[in-house]
Amino acid sequence: MHRRIWIVACSILLAACSGGERETDRAIEEGVLLIGNGTEPKTIDPQIASGVPERNIISALFEGLVITDPKGSEAVLPGVAQSWEHDDEARVWTFHLRPGARWSNGDRVTAQDFAYGWRRALTPALGFELVETLYVIKGAEAFNLGKSGWDGVGVATPDSRTLVVTLANPTPQFLQMLTFYAFNPVHRATIEANGGIADRSGRWLAPGTLVGNGPFVLTKWQTNQLIEVRKNAQYWDAESVALNAIRFFPIENETTEEKSFLSGRLHLTSTVPANKLPGYADDPRFRADPLAGTYFYSINLSRKPLNDRRVREALSLAIDRRAIVERVTQGGQTPAGGLVPLAFKDYRQVPGPAPDPERARALLAEAGFPGGKGFPRFEILINTSEGHRKIAEAIQAMWRRELGIDVGIYNQEWKVYLDTRQNRDFTIARMGWVAPYLDPLPMLEVMTTGNPNNDSGYSSPQFDALIDRSRSAGDKTARYRLMEQADRILARDLPIIPIYWYTEPRLIDPRLKGWDPQPRGVHPYKFLSFED
Repeated sequence: MHRRIWIVACSILLAACSGGERETDRAIEEGVLLIGNGTEPKTIDPQIASGVPERNIISALFEGLVITDPKGSEAVLPGVAQSWEHDDEARVWTFHLRPGARWSNGDRVTAQDFAYGWRRALTPALGFELVETLYVIKGAEAFNLGKSGWDGVGVATPDSRTLVVTLANPTPQFLQMLTFYAFNPVHRATIEANGGIADRSGRWLAPGTLVGNGPFVLTKWQTNQLIEVRKNAQYWDAESVALNAIRFFPIENETTEEKSFLSGRLHLTSTVPANKLPGYADDPRFRADPLAGTYFYSINLSRKPLNDRRVREALSLAIDRRAIVERVTQGGQTPAGGLVPLAFKDYRQVPGPAPDPERARALLAEAGFPGGKGFPRFEILINTSEGHRKIAEAIQAMWRRELGIDVGIYNQEWKVYLDTRQNRDFTIARMGWVAPYLDPLPMLEVMTTGNPNNDSGYSSPQFDALIDRSRSAGDKTARYRLMEQADRILARDLPIIPIYWYTEPRLIDPRLKGWDPQPRGVHPYKFLSFED
């Protein structure tokens, strides 16, 4: 209790020192939410984007057939679709669109807009990194690989308000999949006037040009400074949207972001500096919600000597994951042994292995590097972040102490880092993967042969076969058992080194209502509001 009084007193003192009313106070009066976005998004194109900073903006500007439950359950809520039904196999789905759904320019949202968006995502020339998610649709994979035309894809539009989707296999979890932003519609006329279906330039995404169908519309984009969205008067449920605007600030430095919150310039941070977390344990403004994601190191299997599984296992066993989550990250994370995190009931995760330095040293010696002698120096690639650097420094010290090897660390700005990873111009790279929809499958799919996000170059026919079988297994229990086997194959082969399963540490203004725990970290903005 005394601590809370002290916190309130400090807040009042900060306000007084800054000249009275703070930016967050003025913003609340105007109905404007101020959010720290962590970094500048690479794109806000729903059929190109692949990261969390991008998703944060996209979810304000576009809406799919269904939307995520703001309370965090596996259920979905109606979005552009006001109702739907499916056959007994959950293979043929029919969606009925709202007659009042409109684009921000006043045009009606049609079933054809969804069909065009999905065709765009599957167009080979666009090069969408997460395209395999749409392979759930019958004929989608063949179209994406250039083996058949669009006529063979299971997407039909009998009229402007009816969308019929035929899937490759029975898929009871299809509604959850539809919450992923790649299934959003796009405004065809705007895209065709600005480069066409396969254009990656992003000209159609500029303020004043972008036409969206979400609760907000893009009004300002100042690179590395600010992205602003304002309430979309054409949105079908505009009366329920309490916020008038949202401003996203790309603040990469965690300490700077924290100071911005404490000085009244943000209502919400993207994270909290790890070394400050113990001091926020009793602070009512602090939350660390579980997140359906995994923090891991991706290993470029084409580079020697990391192409030797013994070396990879030695690196893994020399890491004390418990020490990292308790002394470095300190945000309630859980040591990870597999890629699938703790968000899925009835799924049997691979627990984080206990450190075994003796076994690690023996493996390294067996691979030809006793005591680390002769082991080539390499670097850990991270994107710019205090947190990523501290984790890398801890692992760097463990490898030096336990294995006698020396590694460096180098960081890159977010956009450059993404390109470096995609080009596989690294030896070991830090990775974070959050489930794009609430199911274990998209966590594991990224490691299938040829997947654009499979930065390691890993290829296992046994792993691929299990993932393929899980896609066609209609029963949830059967699906989970197949994916568990695949998860354990990854833990055996170690193309990646899982470190921990995520939480989402944040500082949140207590006056912000509706920001409930969400396993995917997706918080539909239409349900947020302020209360004094």
